[in-house]
Amino acid sequence: MTIFSKIIKGDIPSYKVAEDDNFYAFLDINPVAKGHTLVVPKKEIDYIFDQTDADLAAHTLFAKRVAAAIKKAIPCKRVGVAVMGLEVPHAHIHLIPLNEEGDMDFRKEHLKLSADEMQDICAKIAANFE
Repeated sequence: MTIFSKIIKGDIPSYKVAEDDNFYAFLDINPVAKGHTLVVPKKEIDYIFDQTDADLAAHTLFAKRVAAAIKKAIPCKRVGVAVMGLEVPHAHIHLIPLNEEGDMDFRKEHLKLSADEMQDICAKIAANFE
């Protein structure tokens, strides 16, 4: 069972911003930008492109809704999308608020946000999720 499955199950706490029957979106606890969110399928699958076409399309459409909520909640020009799949063997999409290209550099020092800041960001995004 991956760490993401444990988060979805509730065994590990998370800052959940959105959820439906098939997907779960939560703040990255090691963000590269305020509002950095992960969107994962509830069904554990290692590689995003191992999903069926229908599941991949649904995953992308759910991520689009989360991105719209991020854009409303976090001042940014765009919400960037990244899929690497090397860190955790559970398909996931990174959604990152962007004002410049460097905002999506995973090699830069990641932010260290307090629990209160994370909760505030989470609440703002969740309130804008439709």
